[in-house]
Amino acid sequence: MGGHLFRIEGVGEVLFERSRKAKRVNISVRPFKGIRVAVPYGVSYAKARMFAVSKKHWIQKHLEKMRKAERDHRDLSRNFNNIDRREARKILVQRLEELARKHGFKYNRVFIRNQKTRWGSCSSKNNISLNVKLVRLPEKLMDYIILHELVHTRVKNHGKKYYAALERIVGDRKSLDRELKQYDIILGL
Repeated sequence: MGGHLFRIEGVGEVLFERSRKAKRVNISVRPFKGIRVAVPYGVSYAKARMFAVSKKHWIQKHLEKMRKAERDHRDLSRNFNNIDRREARKILVQRLEELARKHGFKYNRVFIRNQKTRWGSCSSKNNISLNVKLVRLPEKLMDYIILHELVHTRVKNHGKKYYAALERIVGDRKSLDRELKQYDIILGL
């Protein structure tokens, strides 16, 4: 799908790309990806560029946040690298067993993996996979993810029943989700 790079004074290089999904010109500023302007078909690059220039201050504000996120990522990455997998497995399996016993969950097998895109998963056969990097999260977030997967042993989707069950165990899951978001960059999300 290619795109066009344009320079905007005070912002730098901006990627303008055609998008079939975009209903209107849309600007995103993402760590390690930079600034992207989605240009719907039917809108000229010139108009999209004028729009982006008119949003220069918004872009600059978000560029500062993006650069901070990139710095934070580098700091966090140092902490998330060089994990002793054997030690991590011991910690995660023990915590999984404790939480399953405490809340009456049953699971089949457990796998500890260095996953690139998720913190954990639960298969249809109740096999639980946990990301080795969980050991570097604050304990309450590690527990939250383990409990998230344990609840999937009973409810296989993310519907209302699932979230109600999770909420009964963890309390305010939305605040935990918000807190966990700051670590998503470790997984490249």
